[in-house]
Amino acid sequence: MTELFRITICSVAAATALLASHVSILAQDATSQRPVHSEDASSPNLTDPVAYEVDFSAVITPPYHTKVLKVWLPIPQPDSIQQISGSELTTFPEQVVPQVATEPVYGNKFAYFEFHEPLGAQIIRHRFTATVQNAHWNLDAAVVDLPDKWPRELAGYLAPDPIAEAAGFQEVIRSIARDPRDRTRGLFAAMNWVDENLVYDHIDASLQADAAHAFTKRRGHCSDYHGLCATMGRALGYPTRVTYGISLFPKNSPSHCKLEAFLPPYGWVSFDVSETQRMVAAIQASQLLDGAAKDRLSAAARQRLMSGFRENSWLLVTKGTEYELAPKANRPVRVVRTIYAEADGEALPDPDPANKDKREFGWMTVHAYKADKPVSQPFKDLSTLTSE
Repeated sequence: MTELFRITICSVAAATALLASHVSILAQDATSQRPVHSEDASSPNLTDPVAYEVDFSAVITPPYHTKVLKVWLPIPQPDSIQQISGSELTTFPEQVVPQVATEPVYGNKFAYFEFHEPLGAQIIRHRFTATVQNAHWNLDAAVVDLPDKWPRELAGYLAPDPIAEAAGFQEVIRSIARDPRDRTRGLFAAMNWVDENLVYDHIDASLQADAAHAFTKRRGHCSDYHGLCATMGRALGYPTRVTYGISLFPKNSPSHCKLEAFLPPYGWVSFDVSETQRMVAAIQASQLLDGAAKDRLSAAARQRLMSGFRENSWLLVTKGTEYELAPKANRPVRVVRTIYAEADGEALPDPDPANKDKREFGWMTVHAYKADKPVSQPFKDLSTLTSE
């Protein structure tokens, strides 16, 4: 067997320092009278760190006689909640040296591979160590202080979505923001609206954080929920973004997304509307709980959502929507869930392994995670609600 080619990604320390200095310069030039916060400006309460040995592969099957297969694999980056080390990339059966680059809009980092005249499926394997913590922002809506003018580096997170002009959308926004003087609670009203009006559905889902799909069909999965939440938040004047990551436990599809909103003085705060909705539904359907317990646990789940929470069994991988990859693909991408691949310039469709009706995939992920201690899944384990 041909020995696999190995490449270790350079230390992130220098890149982190450069990013910090860049954000500092932007802050000095901002037109807002309020201080500008970096990506790590918020100070969530961090608990229960877990170290994972992550073994993540993508198996890509290009069409017969493909001349050039191009693959972009996002590389997780460190922040105040997660740390990454020991990153190693390998390919099989072809030996390909990746180019590592960072796109300039959201700062997402990618390992880019080109396979020329590939014969059969190609495997890209990424092994690394991730240490992740639970993050509780303990957010108080009354403390949120929105400026009259946002600093310019947040402009990309305020850009309106085309659905903002769709029939019925502005009516919903007006119903949410009945008092224009009270903008601090609008985002929470938007999340409540999505929770009350959307049905979780793996089959009728966009996989693209598509607010139009979610608003018109009133169904989808995490991508649709949080794409619509982000769009509604922007329409209400909040900088928002969709963040994609991987769930660090056995799962058909490891990808899962969340909503983030920039809420001074907390900075970027993470919310998971879809998983909270599913957890509350499971609580209400339980045969083991009485009515009082169901009400208490449901209220605790919703309170955790509105307080801002990011769990230690989820790893942030990419941020934002609608951007050019680095190096550029044949077209901009809406989101990158686990990889993005093109065969002779044509995108290979994203798989949804959780959809039982799917039988054909252009690519698939293979993944395993080894934690250094037992980990509770906070959207499955009810004891995580009673212990908080």
